[in-house]
Parts: sequence; C-alpha cells; structure tokens
Amino acid sequence: MAEDPIDDALRPLVVRSKTQLTSDIWQFELVDPEGGELPPFEPGAHVTVETPSGARRTYSISNDPEEREHYVLGVKQEREGRGGSTSLIEQVGEGDRVAVSEPINRFPLVEADEYLFVAGGIGITPILSMLRQVRREGLAKFKLVYCTRSPELTAFLEELQAPELKGKVVIHHDEGDPDRAFDFWELFEKPGKAHVYCCGPRPLMEEVRAVTGHWPESRIHFEDFASDVQAVKPDDKAFTVRNAGTGETVEIPADATILETLRARGHRLPSSCESGTCGSCKTRLVEGEPDHRDMVLTDRERADHIMICVSRAASDELVLEW
Repeated sequence: MAEDPIDDALRPLVVRSKTQLTSDIWQFELVDPEGGELPPFEPGAHVTVETPSGARRTYSISNDPEEREHYVLGVKQEREGRGGSTSLIEQVGEGDRVAVSEPINRFPLVEADEYLFVAGGIGITPILSMLRQVRREGLAKFKLVYCTRSPELTAFLEELQAPELKGKVVIHHDEGDPDRAFDFWELFEKPGKAHVYCCGPRPLMEEVRAVTGHWPESRIHFEDFASDVQAVKPDDKAFTVRNAGTGETVEIPADATILETLRARGHRLPSSCESGTCGSCKTRLVEGEPDHRDMVLTDRERADHIMICVSRAASDELVLEW
C-alpha cells in the first residue's frame, strides 16, 4: 500500500468563522482544535492549506502577529484556476477542519522609520498584517495605496476607511479601465527613505518595478502569488516522467501537474506554494526538454532543474531525480 501522501508538517485546524468579503473573496478564521496558541508568525507570512480537491494553496495571514489564537486568511476564488480555491470556498464551512502548514515568511517586514505599502486586489492580505503591526507599534510612518476594480470588489474597505487612517490610506478604483490606473510616478519620482512593500497582480507589480528602478534595490520588496501562472493549459498533452535512480515511470495526464500525480502515487515530495513562486519543489532534471512555467529559477538553473508544481514537458518524457 502506498504511503499516505499528506505531509507530516501539516496540522488540522478548525474553521471558527467564514465570511464573504466580496463576490469572490472569503475570509477564513482558523484556530487550534484544542483552543491552544498557534505557532507564531511575522507580518508577511503565509501558510499552505490542503484544499478538499487535494491541491495545496498558499494564503497570507492577514491578522496582527501578536494574535496567537488564530490565523485569518483571505481566499480569492480563482474561477479560471485549477479548482483549489473553489473547493475550499464551496466545500469547507464553519466547524470543518483543514490541514495547514506552519507559517513561512518570504516577504519579511524589515525595521524602518517609514513604509510605503502598495496592494492590488487579494494582495492586500499580507500588507494588512504589516499595517496592523506598524499601527500597533506606532514607531514608523506609513502610507498605503490599495488598488481595486470597484468598491464592491474591495475587501476590508470599511476598516481601511476608518477615520484614524485618513491621509494614510489611498484607495483607488479603476473600474477595469487601463486609462484610469493609478499614477505611481508622483510617489516614486524622487527616491525617499521609505521601504516599499508591494503585493498584487503582475501588471501592478511590473508598474511599481518600472517606476522604482532608480530607487535602492534593497528598499523595494515584492510578494508574487503568480495567480496568472498556468500550470495546466487547455492544449497541454500527457507525458511521462522517469525516475533516474529507480527507473519508475509515471504518466502525467494532460490535466494534472507532475507534483499532483507523483503525490497521488504515494511519493512524499516537498512543496509549499504550488504556483511556481517559492522554490520548495525544485527537482533535478537529468534528460528531456522541459516547459518551464515557474517564476523563481534562473536561466542557469533551468538547464538542469524544474519546478514540478507548475512546469511540464515539451518532449514526450522527462528524466528526473525525485
């Protein structure tokens, strides 16, 4: 019998509350089944959640790190995605248990006297955790620019429009019109002393990258969940992967990833984001032509490595070391 593919590092947490924030964003509050404290986290941290579909998805923790009794996650339903977020939203309710990793932080908040936060859509979630800590400590200046399509699609709108945040939070709606996009140049024309933290859709981050090219690189920080990375595309074809050491051959279906398929076969493999952004599932490539779809490997690394959570084969077979 194959080994249980569930990672031992995942622990069951209970959904204490589930709240719809917008038409496609839900908030999940997760607590320990026994009422104990949860592992600590820092602002910007995320956890990996195993969804009912079996897919693992990464979600930022949005509450204040001082709050140890719960994790509060914002989950956007990716209707054109692979079903992970949809299964979580549609199949998990209050009182249910979900398997969750310990917090991981690849978007750490450095100590600074001034911060400029930029968020787009669901990218507000890690920024909220940072904002809450900075406000609680009261030691640094800050400003938030939060870009969304419309008020109806803006999560946490009431909280961010609180009187005490007046002059510190700018909420911009473009109504889906590129000509109405926020003009960041005025904020970034002259390099300031602030550390910049940006999270959101790729076009937003590309714009911020473009207008901060003359800033010190050490003061510009990005978090990218790569929601637009397509691990599975409509025209994908099946292929095989072969273990270079054991000779085991596994067929990867057109509608599944290498990671999902190997996990279903009982292999315990490291993973976290499952969106090609964290590097956890980096695997040695021995032979074959890969179709790289990740956002972390360098050109040199791509010659002999592959991210098996999103990347596929351009040839009929890949020989890997897993």
